[in-house]
Amino acid sequence: MSIPELLSAPNVILDAEPLNKAALLDLLAAEAGQRLGVPQQEVLGALQAREKIGSTGLGRGVALPHAEIHDAGAPLVLFARLRRPVNFDARDEEPVDLVFLVLWPVAARKGLLPAMSEICRALREPQTLRRLRAAEMPEDVVRLVLQAVPPDAAQDDTPYGE
Repeated sequence: MSIPELLSAPNVILDAEPLNKAALLDLLAAEAGQRLGVPQQEVLGALQAREKIGSTGLGRGVALPHAEIHDAGAPLVLFARLRRPVNFDARDEEPVDLVFLVLWPVAARKGLLPAMSEICRALREPQTLRRLRAAEMPEDVVRLVLQAVPPDAAQDDTPYGE
């Protein structure tokens, strides 16, 4: 599944107000758990376990928390824009205000990395990040992401930020 198939306006959260990384992960786990019909604690535990491996803060104010979920029946992508950036332990030490959450069923794990790569490619352009920060409606976010996803995304292997 590609990002255009996974990201929709109901999965966009604008101007969220978590105070820190832990509160942000908790907020995302609650939203995702509700959408997937999976306990919030299961989602939060998976996200926390992934963050222990290393921060999913990509840099330039963007984070891509992700995890595989045992009881998920389908993949889920959420986008959250924060009212105030939070420290996310990103490699460039910049606080995060744009967050793409990617959750994937363990049974279909081979789709997780291509989906994350597609998001990274969509976020390469600084202009896209500026527009996401200025978007007024969830539909605007979806439109911007869809415009930023290259039509030949499946063949492009350039990582985020290069």
